[in-house]
Amino acid sequence: MTLRCIIYPAIAVCLLSCSSKKAQEESSGEVKTTNVEDKATEVKTKLLEYRDFNYELISNGTVAAMNRAELRFQTQEIIRKIYVKNGDRVTKGQKLAELDKFKLEIAKSQAIESLEQAKLNLQDILLGQVDGYSIGDDTLNIPAEKMKIAKIKSNYDQSRNNYVIAEHNLDAATLYAPFDGVVANLTVKELNLPGSEAFCMIIDNRNPEVVFNVLESEMPLIDLKYRVIVSPVFMPSYTVDGYISEINPLIDKNSMSRIKASISNRDNKLYEGMNVKVRVQLLLGRRLAVPKSAVVLRTNKKVVFRLKNDRAAWVYVQTGQENSDSYVITEGLNEGDQIIYDGNINLADDAPVIVKN
Repeated sequence: MTLRCIIYPAIAVCLLSCSSKKAQEESSGEVKTTNVEDKATEVKTKLLEYRDFNYELISNGTVAAMNRAELRFQTQEIIRKIYVKNGDRVTKGQKLAELDKFKLEIAKSQAIESLEQAKLNLQDILLGQVDGYSIGDDTLNIPAEKMKIAKIKSNYDQSRNNYVIAEHNLDAATLYAPFDGVVANLTVKELNLPGSEAFCMIIDNRNPEVVFNVLESEMPLIDLKYRVIVSPVFMPSYTVDGYISEINPLIDKNSMSRIKASISNRDNKLYEGMNVKVRVQLLLGRRLAVPKSAVVLRTNKKVVFRLKNDRAAWVYVQTGQENSDSYVITEGLNEGDQIIYDGNINLADDAPVIVKN
């Protein structure tokens, strides 16, 4: 009981002492406060000005070679030699492969003998005629009907056709590149029969086409020679330019029309059948446009920050047409405004900024 009597008064004295000290500080105006200055945000800016603005139609398409040929052997003989492989670039007239020509050469030799025999038979038949015509005579002097009968009896026409076929088969036993291009789809090996499939494909992918579709409602906006920007689906950062080369004036059952554009394959990164994104650009003239990154949402409204005395001043804006990287500003900004397009995600109105262009 004595211990409690000692502790309680001591605690009370301490509390009273603290309260008295705090009161003295307040009365003397010595209360300490910490002033936190806003930290400036690093941003990037650009001068707003009128510039040529391209409205864009977006579509998906595929790459198609301007020239493509499937090469086949005309006869089923053993492939003696293959001179190329898939991916090889070849020039027009370059030898690609050839068959074993032994049987084909024999067939041509036999066809030549048959043709010579037919000529002799035709000579005998013409000499046997009452008028004594000769095959060396001017054929215009021989009546057409008599010549026709003589050729049938001598088997001349058939022998000549057999010779032409044998000569063609022998020539076709060697495949040549029909134009400059790249070898593709070569799957047959030497010392095997060619089979029924194409031996290989030659693709000219230097200046390919892009085939894509546009909606019926977009057809009035499309015209020949309009600029297109093409990028592979798997590599959107890589782009090539081109121009619309063909417009199919037919709307299919899906209310779409097929369009073709010629493009450049300068880096050889586009391949036959590759899926690409196509942007058709329509020049609308000079517009006041800002990068899309400059437009942010505040209270569900579009805002662009202007640079004003090293501070960010937000401005509500109205936008019009857009393309892949810009908005047209129709209300809220003026030419000559210095707008913030980077570092503005978390900015507040009148926040201090540091320009790091």
